[in-house]
Amino acid sequence: MPNRLINESSLYLRQHAQNPVDWYPWGAEAIERAKDLNRPIFLSIGYSSCHWCHVMEHESFEDEATAEILNGHFVSIKVDREERPDVDTIYMTALQAMTQDGGGWPLSVWLTPDLHPFYAGTYFPPENRYGRPGFKTLLKAIADAWANRREDINRQSAEVVRFLSEHQTASAAGEPGPDLLQGAATALRRAFDSTHGGFGRAPKFPRAIELRLLLRIWKRFGDDMALHMVRQSLDRMAAGGICDQIGGGFHRYSTDERWLVPHFEKMLYDNALLTSAYVEAWQATRDPEYRRVAEQTLDFVLREMTDPAGPFYSSQDADSEGVEGKFYVWTRDEIETALGSEDAKVLCAVYDISAVGNWEGHNIPNRPKSWDALSRELSIPKDDLVNRCREMAKKLYELRSKRVWPGRDEKILTSWNAIMIAAYAQAGAAFDEPKYIHAAAAAADYLLTNLRKTDGRLFRTAAVGSPAKIDAYLEDYAFLIDALLCLYQATFNPHAVEAAIQLADLMIQDFADPNGGAFFYTASGHELLITRTKDSYDGSTPSGNAMAATALLRLAAFTDRRDLREIAEKTLRQFARLMRDSPAGSGQMLVALDFLLGPVKEIAVVGPPAGEPVRQILRAVSSRFRPNIVVAVADPSAGNAAENIIPLLRDRPALGDATTYICENFACKAPVVGADNAIRAIESLPG
Repeated sequence: MPNRLINESSLYLRQHAQNPVDWYPWGAEAIERAKDLNRPIFLSIGYSSCHWCHVMEHESFEDEATAEILNGHFVSIKVDREERPDVDTIYMTALQAMTQDGGGWPLSVWLTPDLHPFYAGTYFPPENRYGRPGFKTLLKAIADAWANRREDINRQSAEVVRFLSEHQTASAAGEPGPDLLQGAATALRRAFDSTHGGFGRAPKFPRAIELRLLLRIWKRFGDDMALHMVRQSLDRMAAGGICDQIGGGFHRYSTDERWLVPHFEKMLYDNALLTSAYVEAWQATRDPEYRRVAEQTLDFVLREMTDPAGPFYSSQDADSEGVEGKFYVWTRDEIETALGSEDAKVLCAVYDISAVGNWEGHNIPNRPKSWDALSRELSIPKDDLVNRCREMAKKLYELRSKRVWPGRDEKILTSWNAIMIAAYAQAGAAFDEPKYIHAAAAAADYLLTNLRKTDGRLFRTAAVGSPAKIDAYLEDYAFLIDALLCLYQATFNPHAVEAAIQLADLMIQDFADPNGGAFFYTASGHELLITRTKDSYDGSTPSGNAMAATALLRLAAFTDRRDLREIAEKTLRQFARLMRDSPAGSGQMLVALDFLLGPVKEIAVVGPPAGEPVRQILRAVSSRFRPNIVVAVADPSAGNAAENIIPLLRDRPALGDATTYICENFACKAPVVGADNAIRAIESLPG
C-alpha cells in the first residue's frame, strides 16, 4: 500500500510513496503525531534529481527492516528542498553547526517534537562503511538515547537553536564601496585554476555568478585578468563533459578538475545562470562560440524542459535505468554505426571518443583541443568543421532519444522560472532573436496568471494542471521582479514594469525587516519555524537579499522611486562585511553593488518600437556589454500609458522617427534625432 506521499505534487515525495516507511509530508499532522507519541522526528530532505538521495532510498527506505525501526521509534517526514527551501535552510545550517561539515543532500536530521535539531548528517549507508555508521545502527542508537539520555538531547538541541537564533541576528553592517569589488577580484584570482579554468579543486561547480561579477570588474577597472578568468572558465566548461556536446545544456557540476566527468543531473537554474554568463561574455568579446553555447543551452531548455503552457520544468535526473550517466555516454562502435566510418573518424577526433573510453569503459563527449587546433590537425576549415560536427551531433541526438530517458521533475518553481525568464529575455534582446523573447514572455505570463493570488501575492510552486501551493519566499519575489525588468528591456511592454512595481511593494511589505534592515527569507505571515532566517550567501542560485537589492536598484532607475533605492542601499550596507570577508559567497551582492556605484546610464527612446530606426538603436544598446544601463521606449501612438508607469519616459517629445534621450547622474544630454546619430552617441558613452 502506498503511504501518505502518494498524493503530493512533488515528484521527489511521490518517488517515496511506495516505501514501507510510514512517511509524512511536512506539516501539522506529522508534528502533532510526534508530540502525541513523544517520539523524535526523523527529517529527510532531498530532491528528485539527487543521485545519493536515490541511493539511500534504495538501500534503506525500501528496506523492510529499516522501515520497521523508523516506524516503531520515529515519526518520519520527507521534504522536497526545492518546494520548502525555508525548512531546508534552517536544518542545513544546523547540520553545519553541529558537524562543521559543508553539508549536502540527502540531508538527514533528527528533531525533538518541538522541531529542535539534535543530530544530523547526510547520506548514511545501510551498514558501517565509508567511515560512516550504518543507518540501522544509528537509528537504534538515537532511539536508545531518546529513551535513556533525554537530558543530553535537550541540552544539545537547545544549544543548536540558540546558535541558529544568534546566527540570524549577528550584525555585519558597513559602508560598501569599490574597494569591495577589488577585494573580490583578488580573492577570485587566488582561487582561480589557471590550467582548467574555474575556481578551486574537484568537485568543480560552474559558479556563473562569480563569472558575471568578474565581467563587471573588468568593465569598471579595466582588469584584463578578470576577463581572462572569465574566458578561460567559459571556454573550458563549453568544451568539457559538463556541457552536453550532443544535446546542449549543462550538467550540475564536474567531479574532476578538468570538467570531464559531470554529475549528470541537469538543473534549470544552472542552465539559466550559465546562459546569462555566456550572453554577457559574447557582448563583451563578440566571440561567436559564446553565442553558440548560449543558443544551444536555450534550445535544449525549449526542447526538453519547457511545458507547452509556457513555464519551465525544474530538472532532469542523473540516472537512467538506475545507472548514473547511462543516457549520455557512448562507445566508439555506436558512433561508427550511426555516422559511418568517415564522419565517425572526424567526430571521434574532435570529441575524444576512443575504443577504450575516457570514463569507465565508455566515452563522455568532450573537446580537449580548440577548434583552431582541430582545424589544423584535420585539414578542415574551422567553420566547416564546427558546422559538420553540429550536424553529426544532431544525428547522435536522434539516436540517443531512443534510449530510456532520465526522469524529469516537472514541477514549476517561481524563482527558478524567473531566472530562466531573465536569461531568455537577455539573450533575445542581445541576439535579436524573437523566439527567445517569446519564450520569456510566455513563461512570465504563466507565472503571473497561475502562481499569483487574487491579492497579487505569489505562490512558490505548482504542477502544470494542478493548483499552485505554498506561499512564495523572498527569492521568488526578488527573482521575478528582476526577470520582469529583463523582459521589459526585450519587449518594452510597460505592463512588465507595472507588475514588477506591484511585486516590489508586496516584497517590502511582507519580507523587509524594519528593525535590522535587509529582508527575511519568509513572509511575515508564514508558518512559524524555529527561527526566521535572512539568506545572504549565494548557493546554487543568488541569495534572496542579493537579488532583492539588485532588483530594487534596477526598478528605482526606471521609476525614479528613491524609497526603493534607499532600501536596496540599506540591504547592501547590512552585508558589507560579508562582501569583504566572503566575496566568493556574495557574488550577486557585489553585482548589485556595482550597479549602485554606477554611474547608471538611462536611455529613453521615443518612436515606434517596431520601426527599423528604433530597432537599430536598441540593437546598438543590447548587443554590447553594458551592465549598468536601463533602456525604456515610448511609442508616440500609444498615448501616455508607458510614461504613466515609467517616469523615465515623461516629458520626452518625439522630434523625428526616433528620438533618443541619454541621462546620467540626474542630468540629461541634448536629445539625439535619428538612428545613426543615436548609435554614435551610445557607442561613445564612457566605458
